[in-house]
Amino acid sequence: MNIHNTIIETDFEAIKSRQNAAWASGNYAVVGTTLQIVGETLAETMDNKAGAEVLDVAAGNGNATLAFARRWHNVTSTDYVASLLESGKVRATAEGHDVDFKVADAEALPFDDNSYDAVVSTFGVMFTPNQEQAARELVRVCKRRGQIGMANWTPASFIGRLFKTLGRHVEPPAGVQSPALWGDQAWLDETFATTASTIRFTKRHFNFRYRSPAHFIDVFRALYGPVHKAFLALDANGQAALEADILSLIAEFNIATDGSMNAPAEYAEIIITKA
Repeated sequence: MNIHNTIIETDFEAIKSRQNAAWASGNYAVVGTTLQIVGETLAETMDNKAGAEVLDVAAGNGNATLAFARRWHNVTSTDYVASLLESGKVRATAEGHDVDFKVADAEALPFDDNSYDAVVSTFGVMFTPNQEQAARELVRVCKRRGQIGMANWTPASFIGRLFKTLGRHVEPPAGVQSPALWGDQAWLDETFATTASTIRFTKRHFNFRYRSPAHFIDVFRALYGPVHKAFLALDANGQAALEADILSLIAEFNIATDGSMNAPAEYAEIIITKA
């Protein structure tokens, strides 16, 4: 008897199209601005000189973009969701910063090799479906001895666990690994081993502060694309079950004792120096 093994290639373009629609739904910019301190911390840690050429990859509405622009770097801000770039542009214009905004795919950046002193991403590139290709692109456009700086949720973090919870209710695309791999030190060491001279991995925390756990769910259900789309994909019973699981998850992390929500979420701050 002949046994035929069928290899099904992952359709990354189709997955990206669905992801684009998810991130464009709701209004991530409202949630994104609450994470501004992460971009500021990354910019301080990287400690680039004023005037450095900086590329923000999967920039969203521009948290890292603004942090680096405020330090007088020449920033190019990219994302594949045009509406998020427009939000970033409004913010930069309001502060008087001259930032170059470009719609771009993190897996196929439209820039020459060795173009930037620093390539950065805060909770952005980690969501690319073809993770190895995205990693290669970060390295390719970074200058020799330049820095790649990222902030990525760790697998065991509040957000890492939130995505696992979503995955139990709405099946993720076949062939796509968890975004939280970008917050796993062993995976990062392996992925960038041949292109990095040093990799600095530091665990930090961002606190999700909301009026209550129910308020968090209301905000994320309305505005945060992946959660918004997950609820839309479920019937009433499924939505109730997902909400109950998210409330249970919040209870594990919430350190507030007054009915509000203060959930510390671990993330990895990664600084890679290109060889």
